[in-house]
Amino acid sequence: MSLKTKVEAEMKTAMKARNKDRLRALKAIKALILLAETEKGAKQVLSEETEVKLLMKAAKQRKDSAQIYQEQGREDLETIERSELAVIEEFLPKMMSEEELTEKLQEIVARTGASSPKDMGKVMGIATKELAGKADNKTISLKVRALLNK
Repeated sequence: MSLKTKVEAEMKTAMKARNKDRLRALKAIKALILLAETEKGAKQVLSEETEVKLLMKAAKQRKDSAQIYQEQGREDLETIERSELAVIEEFLPKMMSEEELTEKLQEIVARTGASSPKDMGKVMGIATKELAGKADNKTISLKVRALLNK
C-alpha cells in the first residue's frame, strides 16, 4: 500500500474522530506527496525511497521549528509542531538504535577501506544511501567522524 493511500485512509479516520490536530498533520503529508507527484519530470507514482525522503524532510522541518519555538518561548506553536512530528514519525520506518547504527557504519567503513577522516565522503555516500530513513544524516555524520578519528 502506498504512502498516499495510507495517509488518505488515516485522514478519513481522523475526520470521523474529529481529531483536528492529526488531520492537519495528515493534510500536510498529503500536500507534500501531491507536490512531489506533480513536479516537472516526476513519475506519477512515487517510489518508497522518495516517500521516505519526503517524510524525513518534513520531520526535520518540524523538529527545527519546534526547537526555534522553544527557544523563543512560544509553547503554543511548539506543541503544534511536536504533535505534527509525532504523526509524521508514525509513517517513517523504525529508526536504528545507537548500537545497530555503529555496527552498520563499522561494516561500511571496513567495506570501503576507509582509514582516515579524508575518506569521510566515500563512507558518507554509501551510508546515506543504505541507511536512508533508518537514521538521521546528522547522526550518521557524527558517528562516521568518530569512527574515522580513532
